[in-house]
Amino acid sequence: MATFKYNPTTPSRRHMSAPSFEEVTKFEPEKSLLATKKKNAGRNSYGKITVRHKGGGNRQKYRLIDFKRQNSSPATVVGVEYDPNRTAYIALLQHEDGKKNYVIATAGLRDGDVIYSGADADIKVGNTLPIENIPVGTFINNIELYPGKGAQLVRSAGAAAQLMAK
Repeated sequence: MATFKYNPTTPSRRHMSAPSFEEVTKFEPEKSLLATKKKNAGRNSYGKITVRHKGGGNRQKYRLIDFKRQNSSPATVVGVEYDPNRTAYIALLQHEDGKKNYVIATAGLRDGDVIYSGADADIKVGNTLPIENIPVGTFINNIELYPGKGAQLVRSAGAAAQLMAK
């Protein structure tokens, strides 16, 4: 169990929950990977308010995230961005063929890193490979329940699962 020692030079725990944007390196989203996001504001399919006190806020665009990672060509991390729709940061990848896509940024992913997808990828931060090729004890995130369905588990910020057995 981690303990918190009081130090008068550090801010109180109450003020430590604000996100620090130290990891963010890109501040404008990729236009081709944006989709409009409709606000329903507590209304049902007939437009009638069914949940009160909803609505307002800033307009958000949805970032199209690639949860399947089936492109096997190496990709370079162009930038790490803030995503208003989720707690985790997202990374913009550019593949060798020029195609770009967003993925959930794993902790430790930096600009210029080259990441790989496929069974022959190394055990390295950001790489995607089948569970049978991952050694027991490794911390992983963005887990598919069924092959080809896309990541469904362990997708939020700071989340990690440890592979215990196969």
